[in-house]
Amino acid sequence: MAETKSVQIRLDKKLKEDADKMFNEMGLTMTSAITLFIKQTVTQRRIPFEIVADPFFSEENQNVLKESLKQFEQGRIKTHKLIGEDDE
Repeated sequence: MAETKSVQIRLDKKLKEDADKMFNEMGLTMTSAITLFIKQTVTQRRIPFEIVADPFFSEENQNVLKESLKQFEQGRIKTHKLIGEDDE
């Protein structure tokens, strides 16, 4: 049998509880789920799912929000189209 090593991680309590419940429904433990993730990462030589940035945190949107806050604090209100908001 292969030698094993331990890994410790810290998770938000609610996130851990939700993950434990979901993994249990799949017949997995937290350890087996993390092991599957790591094996797939090593096999595929990449994160085995797509990671995308939330456009809310884009530099452009943050600049719009900062400018809006500045105008609000000066008693002026500026509206802007929200990301993903459909044209009316």
